[in-house]
Amino acid sequence: MQNLAELSIGSKGEMVQIYDNSLEQKLLEMGCTPGEQFEVVRKAPFGGPIAILISSYILSIRKEDARSIAVKLLVNE
Repeated sequence: MQNLAELSIGSKGEMVQIYDNSLEQKLLEMGCTPGEQFEVVRKAPFGGPIAILISSYILSIRKEDARSIAVKLLVNE
């Protein structure tokens, strides 16, 4: 299974599991739950944050946090 940090710009995926409990709580408070579909819209250089389009808004996630989010890559979406 891949993590969010491994995806490239334009990739579409589905959140499967969040391995960091505090990160999971923060994302749940923002309405991001396992099963949510998203698209990677930006990746900052030099290990900076990753921006995803999810639930009609753009969410920026630190790369180290993105490694804690297991995703399923969606093909032909």
